[in-house]
Amino acid sequence: MKWNKKHLFLTALLPINSLLVNWISQYPQVIEEYYSNGIYPYISSFFRIIFGWIPFSVGDVLGFVLIYCVIKFIYKLIKSRFKNIIAQLLKITSFLSILYCCFYLFWGLNYFREPLSKKLGYEKTKYTTEQLENTTKLIINKLNKYHLEITKNDSLKVENPYTAKEMYEKALLGYENLENDFPQLKFNFKSTKSSLVSLLQMYNGTSGYLNPITGEAQVNDRIPKTSFPTTACHEMAHQIGYAAENEANFIGFLAANYHTDVYFKYASYRMAFGYCISEMRKRDKSTYKGLWKLVNKGIKKDYNASYDLWQQYQNPIEPLIKKGYNSYLKANNQTKGIESYNYVVDLLILYFRKDLAIVSS
Repeated sequence: MKWNKKHLFLTALLPINSLLVNWISQYPQVIEEYYSNGIYPYISSFFRIIFGWIPFSVGDVLGFVLIYCVIKFIYKLIKSRFKNIIAQLLKITSFLSILYCCFYLFWGLNYFREPLSKKLGYEKTKYTTEQLENTTKLIINKLNKYHLEITKNDSLKVENPYTAKEMYEKALLGYENLENDFPQLKFNFKSTKSSLVSLLQMYNGTSGYLNPITGEAQVNDRIPKTSFPTTACHEMAHQIGYAAENEANFIGFLAANYHTDVYFKYASYRMAFGYCISEMRKRDKSTYKGLWKLVNKGIKKDYNASYDLWQQYQNPIEPLIKKGYNSYLKANNQTKGIESYNYVVDLLILYFRKDLAIVSS
């Protein structure tokens, strides 16, 4: 049996590439300087320029093509009664080798860069329950303010009037405003789109994702519209090289918060409150209940509507998908897996400490 030399070579590269990634991951300063702030901005800009103008998700189309090829491959393998199985498996591993290399070269090495808190000059320490409570109260005050600014009635639920396309365009302004205070978060060349598999995302419980091969930010356009601005800004944060989920959450909050549009501001505090109140629930149930009493009724209706929407898509497969995603995150420098999203609370407390100091003085 003759084996394809190219397939053998590419397959042999897979463990070598894996070892190289593991080795370079030990040097976050090198990655920060030469990759995240070196070649990555050019790679990401190139892909956003190439694919950004196309109105649909090229990455999703490529995904459909890949699924078709896999099904076709399995069909042919069964039809041939697994003839030349080793050679066929080499085809798969050679493809995986290319995919693995592209993933880390085009985006994935950002998982191992230096923490955002270091770049922002934040000195991370363990926060107290009191600090969490005070920060949550501050966020509630802001959230109530923007809710009333929109509805003029504390019992009415916010109804976001924008289309998905309008919010993708508007998200750019948030980043433009953000750049004045945080030049390291500069964003160029929009490539944010609605996912072609949004319905599937509802069933697997995801709001969006970045396609590292095409550089497109994909947003599930079926999610509640009140959380849409921060989701779009979160995925855009991934595009500029912030792979860690807590950091993308924080940047998404900042970009929406720096926006002049009240619906974006509302979305920013809505997201911040969601994470902070969730953390308070774990620490102090009594304080948790007390904080909820401070929230406008219309905001509670918004959260309840969001919860009810996601509940409609609950299914037995979703936990398995999340378990797989949890393992993926752990393999990429996020030791807490899906819980990494919640670490945005650390950054929010550090961000609001100046405001809290002013209030207490």
